[in-house]
Amino acid sequence: MKNFVLIGAAGYIVPRHLAAIRDTGNDLLAALDKFDSVGILDSYFPTAHFFTEFERFDRHLDKLKRKGTAIDYVSICTPNYLHDSHIRFALRNHADAICEKPLVLNPWNVEALREIEKETGNKVYNILQLRLHPSIKALKEKIAADGDRIYDVDLTYLTSRGNWYFNSWKGDVTKSGGIATNIGIHFFDMLTWIFGSVKENVVHVSEPDRAAGVLHLEKARVRWFLSVNYDHIPEEIKKQGKRTYRAITVDGKEIEFSDGFGDLHTRSYEEILKGNGFGLEEAMPSIQTVHDIRVATAVAPTGEYHPFVKRK
Repeated sequence: MKNFVLIGAAGYIVPRHLAAIRDTGNDLLAALDKFDSVGILDSYFPTAHFFTEFERFDRHLDKLKRKGTAIDYVSICTPNYLHDSHIRFALRNHADAICEKPLVLNPWNVEALREIEKETGNKVYNILQLRLHPSIKALKEKIAADGDRIYDVDLTYLTSRGNWYFNSWKGDVTKSGGIATNIGIHFFDMLTWIFGSVKENVVHVSEPDRAAGVLHLEKARVRWFLSVNYDHIPEEIKKQGKRTYRAITVDGKEIEFSDGFGDLHTRSYEEILKGNGFGLEEAMPSIQTVHDIRVATAVAPTGEYHPFVKRK
């Protein structure tokens, strides 16, 4: 049994991490969040200590260490801009870090973490669960077997958010990294994992509520569109009462992967516990991609561009 602590216990993704810790037969000793709406802990680890102040959390971990109780892993579910600091905290406490996406906001943050890994001997793991999805793995195998063929890929991800979004850290580009980082990074990781590295990265739209562009990968031309604006949802989807629309097509054929997400965090933890998790090297390409999108100057769409670009 390994000992875990968790930072960011009030986050929406936390139940998947709690289930993964429990279902892999391990224990959560303590959790931290400045918000105290963390009753979810009762369903998984009711005896875990909980703190709303970092200083008390830090002191508690120090007491555990001095009593001979080692912390093996720190799970990190905090806002994006805090990941870097919390990963370093984990490593300096001689624990491995398991962090949600994006691992960090900037490529140079990864380089700094490499140094701390070397200094401490501990590891940083990123949750890249789409790589474990059966449909995505099957697609990667198919593409690998098709030689040097270039595919046409369309990525459309519309996930409506209310007014709260822009008044939270998610709406602050310095804290979230912007829309491509906040809601798109797992798709960019998946696409570069399947179709190869980025050769050219063109941005057509870069606004607080939407972003779009074209990625030229080794084996694909990817037209992509991301939005948190409800007005961009297709009318037929709105009529179904839905506020989210997701579609990925390869040469016009949709890739179906709506199901199969329920246990991917647990599977991610299983691989990490076996030493097979996704580390800094695997996380770096998508971090570089979204960073380049963030700092790019949008150009007028010409030639190949996502059909939703013209939507207002």
